[in-house]
Amino acid sequence: MDMAPSAHPATTTALPTVNRRRVATAAALASAVEWYDYFVFGIAAALVLGDLYFPAGSPTAGVLAAFATFAVGFLARPIGGIVAGQLGDRRGRKPMLVLALTLMGIATTGIGLLPTYETIGVAAPILLVVLRIAQGVAVGAQWGGAMLMATEYAPEGKRGVYGSVVQLGVPIGVVSANTVFLLAGAFTTDAQFAAWGWRVPFLIGLFVLALAWYIHTRVEETPEFREAERALAEKEKTEQGSPLRTILKDHLGTVLLAGGSFAVNTATFYILITGVLDYTTRELDMEKSAVLTVSLCVSLTQLVLIPAAAALSDKVGRIRIYALGAAGIALWAVPMFLLIDTGSLLWLAVGSFVASCFLSIMYGPQAALFAELFTPEMRYTGASLGYQIAAVLGGGLAPFVMVLLLEATGTSMAVSAYIIGLAVIALLSIKVLADKARSR
Repeated sequence: MDMAPSAHPATTTALPTVNRRRVATAAALASAVEWYDYFVFGIAAALVLGDLYFPAGSPTAGVLAAFATFAVGFLARPIGGIVAGQLGDRRGRKPMLVLALTLMGIATTGIGLLPTYETIGVAAPILLVVLRIAQGVAVGAQWGGAMLMATEYAPEGKRGVYGSVVQLGVPIGVVSANTVFLLAGAFTTDAQFAAWGWRVPFLIGLFVLALAWYIHTRVEETPEFREAERALAEKEKTEQGSPLRTILKDHLGTVLLAGGSFAVNTATFYILITGVLDYTTRELDMEKSAVLTVSLCVSLTQLVLIPAAAALSDKVGRIRIYALGAAGIALWAVPMFLLIDTGSLLWLAVGSFVASCFLSIMYGPQAALFAELFTPEMRYTGASLGYQIAAVLGGGLAPFVMVLLLEATGTSMAVSAYIIGLAVIALLSIKVLADKARSR
């Protein structure tokens, strides 16, 4: 099963190398800081938010409530993708990226300043949900903007590599979030961490506003959008169409297939960085700092694996590499939890590392693959919708589903079965996408 590296090839435009590097760097930084802000919530949900904002009931009920709030952010992501996609396909990639960064900075800082249930009662969890929704809208809007800023500036034959710099924002965000939480835990007692130490990682998110200003003032719009903008202006004079209407009418199947192909990646990823953190510390009595350190080290390896997979996809095709990663996740789902269940830090690291390799193999070419599924005038909308559908079906629900499955069955093999089911859906979706590409 294979597909040409580009279903909709990039327009070759002579651009100074310094411009490309500046845009790629800005896109990577935008992705990194957005994901940092987004991930600190997941770590905090696994460690402290249940007790501070949902104190009633058992510890398991508190964790479920915190993870449900975590999932709310994912449910909001398609809203950000739709709104930013519509405006990004009409008004430009850069303005939507700046707006997404600004919203994320404000929401994350707000969580860091939010009083707890003990202080303001039921208003605390309500406001936490509202701010988490704002985070979800922001990250839903950000990914498409950052990804297109990078891929639409890419030179011919390097769209996968340029797209991967945005994907690197995920492991960088995980590493940064884990590092800050580790430092906050190291320099505070347990009581101080619960009282104020957990807030520090959220307050650091305020620096995202400085990056938003830099992109607003120093980065130019992509050449592919400028060309598409002229074509869209002519089309609107006669048809008054919209990217969203076109996507829903003519390309909804492609969007759903894209989402189905990637849900297993997001689900497995969030199970590893949030669900496993809760499971190992609450059920297996492993040390919080040790588990966070494993997550940090594993994420560092993705900084090499993701661009390597993307570069390979530029040479042999996106689908072949993408499908390899999905198949690997399916095959590793059972061994991974057998290793985690030993309660050994070493085997936790091995299980997480191998899973991370397969995740990286999928994640590296994913930005370029999703961009190539749609033409420039509808690309922001189509690619964002596909990605955010996967986020809702996979990542948002995964930690919550994991806790439910563990409580209902008493075995981690139920979580493995959940991952395998999503992997089968992914492989079937990839097969259909490959067949559609061949027919073109």
